Amino acid sequence: MLQTKLRLPPLPSVRDLVKLYRLRAIKQLSQNFLLDERITDKFVRAAGNVRDHYVCEVGPGPGSITRSIVKKAPKKLIVVEKDSRFVPSLELLQESCKPYTDMHIEVGDILTYNLEHGLIGAQNVPWHYDTLSPIHLIGNLPFSISTALIIKWLEHISQKSSAWTYGRTPMTLTFQKEVGERMIANNNEKQRCRLSVMCQLWCNVEYKFTIPGTAFVPKPDVDVAVVTLVPLKKPLIDIAFKTVEKVVRAIFNTRQKYCIRGIERLFPEPKQEKLSKTLLLLSEVKPTARPFQLTNEEFVRICYAYKCLCDEHPHLEEYDFRMPKAMLEDYMKKFQSCNP
Repeated sequence: MLQTKLRLPPLPSVRDLVKLYRLRAIKQLSQNFLLDERITDKFVRAAGNVRDHYVCEVGPGPGSITRSIVKKAPKKLIVVEKDSRFVPSLELLQESCKPYTDMHIEVGDILTYNLEHGLIGAQNVPWHYDTLSPIHLIGNLPFSISTALIIKWLEHISQKSSAWTYGRTPMTLTFQKEVGERMIANNNEKQRCRLSVMCQLWCNVEYKFTIPGTAFVPKPDVDVAVVTLVPLKKPLIDIAFKTVEKVVRAIFNTRQKYCIRGIERLFPEPKQEKLSKTLLLLSEVKPTARPFQLTNEEFVRICYAYKCLCDEHPHLEEYDFRMPKAMLEDYMKKFQSCNP
């Protein structure tokens, strides 16, 4: 019987490997190494029980968090690393954990990596079960891609695709502290933003703990949040992700103004005023509320009202206030012909 925490065969320390292979962090790739074993162990504990489960680690770098994962004896561990300089140090760990963990090293960009393919063989757990899928996404994310990646993964959650084909797959990831605070912010809190709403419509978001910037090499200018996101059994909304994102983005585009100003951006002239007022009437939202004051439930009502108007007015959903002038002129001709 394996112990809860496995003891790895003797290996050079990660610090020694960084020196041996001259693994200098590249600023352009937002690389910051977390080398304190006590913190990496705490990070992996925050992800829950990974024993005999499938784990995908994003951006393992020289492998410090990877070692803490391996000590918990997952059945399969996939590490996705864009920088091939780290492969030799990861291969050392791969060789040492062969008796009890099937470790795969994928050199590539997590933004394009096919998670569903990499996780083939994992047990499929129906979404309506209380039990989560036996899969975990773990990673010390580069700050430069963290928001783009979580939005991409939220879309996969809404579609039950990629890693979420197998069920409600949880994620334990790092973000800049202020980004982590935004993700959990409720209405009326100063950090409330588009990311807050998008995360909370599809996931239960928990801020686990803060890692001081001094724990990283090189030291970033900010502290780091460890956040766990667990997909909800029943999301708060059942509308296409792109539609929801469009609505929420438009409203927060005028964060400090009344929400009607952002809602107006959803509609083309000359029907902008009329449709905006109709949407607010349908959703029962006060036009003088500011975006950060709106609850998740109010955003849901706004999105459903917007969808109803799109169903009623052909081509309305194609409108984007950020369209180039030439595209906007073509769009207006088409819209006016269908909505005289």
